[in-house]
Amino acid sequence: MTNLSAFDPATAASLARELTRQREGLEMIPSENFVSEAVLEALGSIATNKYSEGYPGKRYYGGCEFIDEIESLAIARAKQLFGAEHINVQPLSGAPANVAVYSALLSPGDKILGMDLSHGGHLTHGHPVTYMAKIYDFIRYKTTTDGRIDYDNLHAMAIEHKPKMILAGYSAYSREIEYEKVKAIADEVGAITMADIAHIAGLIAAGEMHNPVPLFDVVTTTTHKTLRGPRGGMIICKEIHKKAIDKAVFPGLQGGPHENVIAAKAVAFKEALEPSFKEYAKQIKANAKILEKELASRGYRLMFGGTDNHLLLIDVTPKGVTGAQAEKALDLAGITVNKNMIPDDPRSPMDPSGIRLGTPAITTRGMEEEEMKKIAGWIDEAIMNASDATKLRQIREEVKGMTGRFPLYPNLMY
Repeated sequence: MTNLSAFDPATAASLARELTRQREGLEMIPSENFVSEAVLEALGSIATNKYSEGYPGKRYYGGCEFIDEIESLAIARAKQLFGAEHINVQPLSGAPANVAVYSALLSPGDKILGMDLSHGGHLTHGHPVTYMAKIYDFIRYKTTTDGRIDYDNLHAMAIEHKPKMILAGYSAYSREIEYEKVKAIADEVGAITMADIAHIAGLIAAGEMHNPVPLFDVVTTTTHKTLRGPRGGMIICKEIHKKAIDKAVFPGLQGGPHENVIAAKAVAFKEALEPSFKEYAKQIKANAKILEKELASRGYRLMFGGTDNHLLLIDVTPKGVTGAQAEKALDLAGITVNKNMIPDDPRSPMDPSGIRLGTPAITTRGMEEEEMKKIAGWIDEAIMNASDATKLRQIREEVKGMTGRFPLYPNLMY
């Protein structure tokens, strides 16, 4: 076999440029992170060659005895991380995991009470553009004017609509969730409880945020983001739901699992069980709080009043730019964030009022409080000089100087 650069120099060159971009820039999209070289090795392993429809010990193909070992190891480690009764590690990502839960536990037309997208929820929590919104009746709750979940209002909505499921979780909300209150409301109306912890799974695993697993019927997550594993999904549930969940994933919605990804999940779960991961999670939150303080002091309007986790959602329109303009300016300055809608945003999703940024990836590189102060200054400079290409290039060179002190994948090349 020839290596990549010899056989396909075009693809290798693009990968090399992407590696340079990651090395030289500040990755601040809160749903992105840098996996370890051990995770990369497992992800590119020979496990990709094996078809393994079914589950450990119950496969439809032969030759799965070692694949069973890998998947069983991933499951055992994930159970230990979250204190789970049952885990399915086969979902290909977070969205399919959510769809599998709906398919397993609900019937078409059933009502689901979930967070509104513009208030921090996720597309798969019932946004009208998704196919799931055509199958299930989603009712969306919002945050209050001060940016918090109003549990009294959630209770009133549950009494009024009598949903079959209450969904707690988010993709752009920056505060803690009081799962006990959600559980009490669900119990009162006889609803199934579901939590989507895709963004905060690593913080929960490290004990830095509340864990819904002991309370809720089912919990879904991605395995990247703060958990710092490969891109993939996972479903955690009570033993009573095991059969329905497993059947919904396979054969209900997926075929053969991606066992190379599951091998990489197993490695990431082992890393998350290490004491150093707890320190990493603490630093993620500490870094986010510094960014909160520094940006607030510069007059930025922080949604939800600040952060309890790894991310910040910021209204940039008072600074004279839109979210899309801020994203572009920051990108030119070597700082990667994403444009994002704010609660009840009057602007469109492709050119919203806000930006979303977070600290998982830059914390993985070893950056701490002093670096956060400098980064907050660069963010402000870039936004305030969004149309000044010379200034943005200058910031980019300064960013490159900082990232050079925090090497990324020093042994990797294409």
